[in-house]
Amino acid sequence: MTTGQGSFSTDIATIRKRAREHLEQGALTPNYGADVETAIRVLNEALATEIVCVLRYRFHAVTATGIASEAVKAEFEEHAQEEEAHMLWIAERINQLGGKPNFSPDGLSSRSASQYVEGENLVDMIKEDLVAERIAIETYREMIRYFAANDPTTRMLLEKILAQEEEHANDMHDLLVAHEGKPMLDH
Repeated sequence: MTTGQGSFSTDIATIRKRAREHLEQGALTPNYGADVETAIRVLNEALATEIVCVLRYRFHAVTATGIASEAVKAEFEEHAQEEEAHMLWIAERINQLGGKPNFSPDGLSSRSASQYVEGENLVDMIKEDLVAERIAIETYREMIRYFAANDPTTRMLLEKILAQEEEHANDMHDLLVAHEGKPMLDH
């Protein structure tokens, strides 16, 4: 198959032949551009980060107290659900790449980019969640740069997750401003 503009051409017979080889590799084809072992390791680190975020947000949703806590608890729970979706998307991608998603609690905190910090009060909880979101944003941006053109499927998945993490950070910032009474700006 050849396009009229000459910028793209494919030997469909070769593609068909390769598609019949190594069926045990599922979706992983010979033109996968990234190092598979590195991709799986990086994604398992992201998986651990998401697991820790789910646990922290769920803890906060259950234990937050105070006169204004109900709305904040609802926000924590919504974020926990979204982080859980991220966790499952990443686990599925690891599986598609032929890897094993690491859900083991052993070593979870050392595999995660974010930390599990409970916080002493509602404002502390919001701050800890904002810190975790900022860590997630930075690490997802680095992962997106790593995968770039080498694995567009993973890159697009991470871009989708990054957009939600940025929304979460904005939500936590808004809550922090509302509950601390002053804007938190980095200079």
